[in-house]
Amino acid sequence: MFGGGGGGMNPRKMKQMMEQMGIDMDDIDAEEVIIRTPDEELVFTDAEVQLMEAQGQKTYQVVGDPESRERGAGSDSESADEGDEASGDDGNVVDADDVELVSMRTGVDEETAREALEDNDGDLADAVDQLE
Repeated sequence: MFGGGGGGMNPRKMKQMMEQMGIDMDDIDAEEVIIRTPDEELVFTDAEVQLMEAQGQKTYQVVGDPESRERGAGSDSESADEGDEASGDDGNVVDADDVELVSMRTGVDEETAREALEDNDGDLADAVDQLE
């Protein structure tokens, strides 16, 4: 499709063409990349990371083989954050930032905001509605 020969395009020629189109690409010397989803953390160690900047927008490309860790399984990166969070009777964990946000929005103290979030399964809008 893009020429009949094997091997692809010369990397130097590709970089030159990208510069002409206003696309800047740089390698980032990353030691670790962590992607957190609601269910797991994908941890890339020694990943190849490239930053591509075009028209003021930055795009990061991560290449590597991640280790998958279940969220809330007590990983080191999680345990440091959990000191600011409280667990409800049913095991729900309410984010400290959410508590602060609800508290500021409604003018109630943080304990009341935390209780409203726990009552509403962490839903910010419902907690605010309950308190207003």
